[in-house]
Amino acid sequence: MTRVRERLYSLVNGEEGEAMWCGRVMTVLIVASLVPLCFKDSNAALEAVEYACVVVFILDYLARWVTADLKLGKGALSFVIYPFTPMAIIDLLSILPVFLALNDAFRTLRVLRLFRAARAFKLIRYSRSASAISAVFEKQRQALLAVLCFAIAYILVSALVVFNVEPDTFHTFFDAVYWAVVSLTTVGYGDLYPSTDVGRAIAMISSLMGVAVVALPSGIITAGMLDELRGGESEDD
Repeated sequence: MTRVRERLYSLVNGEEGEAMWCGRVMTVLIVASLVPLCFKDSNAALEAVEYACVVVFILDYLARWVTADLKLGKGALSFVIYPFTPMAIIDLLSILPVFLALNDAFRTLRVLRLFRAARAFKLIRYSRSASAISAVFEKQRQALLAVLCFAIAYILVSALVVFNVEPDTFHTFFDAVYWAVVSLTTVGYGDLYPSTDVGRAIAMISSLMGVAVVALPSGIITAGMLDELRGGESEDD
């Protein structure tokens, strides 16, 4: 039984030989499973593709679950931890809509189609480039989280200010938050804009702060990507 599990683990987690071909097949199936989402109405052919892909996804999910201890290295606790890992959650979201759609009460819910779109994120597992980017985000998560917290704090503060000084323009707090986000990201759609001096001052500060908020994560990710590429080159050597 142990040999079977080890064989199964190398098949779903390996990068060479049969594992490489399994990865390519899964990539094709993931792309194929997204095709039905391109059509508003379903038919027998699209449903056949959907169910065929989901069967493979379920087998893949179960294979990764039963070999979770070999990947996570935490013994029996691995089987409890694995369903809550990011990729396992994506796997579950990609197959769950099919079971919900079997019930007529859920079949008409458009949100189920959004869950199916989560399958696109499964490609991360089978792409070295995407895996490298994922590794960069993992290594730089503290710095990126710090920037995110700063951005959220500034958005809330600026939204509170304009919401109180311009009640005629921003009727709800959500309007103020929306304006603060598009201003900070330097998008500025122009559908909402302040008219008072205080509001305009906040808008100018937001535009300047937006440059830093956009530039900082870009610099962090770029530096992390360069380190990741250098690390990959040193391993190849």
